[in-house]
Amino acid sequence: MSVAYHPEEIIAIVSPEFQNGSTSELIRSIASLSTARPGDLSFLGNPKYKAKVANTAASIVLVPLNFVREPATDQLFLYVANPSTALAKVCSRIEQSLWPKPPPSIHSTASVDPTATIASTATIGPLCVVEGNVEIGEGSYLQGHIFVGHHTKIGRNCWIMPGCIISTACELGHRVRLQSGVVVGSDGFGYEFVAGHHEKVPQVGNVVVGNDVEVGANTTIDRARFSHTIIGEGTKVDNLVQIGHNVVIGRHCILCAQVGVSGSTTIEDYVILGGQVGVGGHITIARGTKAGGQTGIVNDTNPGTYLNGTPAISYVLERRLQVLHQRLPELFKRVSTLEGNPE
Repeated sequence: MSVAYHPEEIIAIVSPEFQNGSTSELIRSIASLSTARPGDLSFLGNPKYKAKVANTAASIVLVPLNFVREPATDQLFLYVANPSTALAKVCSRIEQSLWPKPPPSIHSTASVDPTATIASTATIGPLCVVEGNVEIGEGSYLQGHIFVGHHTKIGRNCWIMPGCIISTACELGHRVRLQSGVVVGSDGFGYEFVAGHHEKVPQVGNVVVGNDVEVGANTTIDRARFSHTIIGEGTKVDNLVQIGHNVVIGRHCILCAQVGVSGSTTIEDYVILGGQVGVGGHITIARGTKAGGQTGIVNDTNPGTYLNGTPAISYVLERRLQVLHQRLPELFKRVSTLEGNPE
């Protein structure tokens, strides 16, 4: 990372409530509290690392409003409501400088059907394929080697990274970001067992992705058998997630890495699914449900529940059972002794 920001520029970006100390160092990098050196920006995002602030060499530290400690010599503390969010503002500025969008254009190696409608401010990178009757909105950026199928619509200010596939008749809202290798609109996994073999059921629906959705690398979202597979506004999907056909995901959900969602399941708003959570088909995950890593959900959930384990049960109960599970050898030994059969 090659950047250089004056302390005054960092102050302008994060808009602290107040500050303490000063530094003459240019900010050239971001580092953790324990590894930071002069010229680095760091932050106290988790209270358990509070003691590390005393020994950090970072030139600027973003700290919460209730943090109490004096900065070292040539060190500046910026007090903000949420240090992690403040750091994200700095990272956004760095991202814009390190990966600037090229001027609006269509690369000479791109294949764009003459019936496609490309906004004048959009950018189509090298080796992209844009098929017939596609619509691409203002400010959207197809970075390179991207396939966009017939009748697909891409909204404004989307960022599609290299190697993505957006298949026929799918729709992306505004400000959608797809990381490399995302496939939107692959066939749903549908077969009927007929006369001794699996006969494919055509998948003739599409995928509709809402505004401000982000999808991680190598995630796949299947098109619907009919109607729509839907990803709601503001939802964030991690890498290597599989979303089946006719799934409906609500607004502002979080799906962590390797989550698998079976077909025709509804996930309501503000649901959080930890890594490797498996969700069965034709069920409803109620609003605000949270599921810990590797949870297996096979039944409808109640709003606001916190689940763990397979099959999924209350997080608190599952933790208690885990403690008891570790005591089973001791309990079996005591039972054997009481029955007169000591091991």
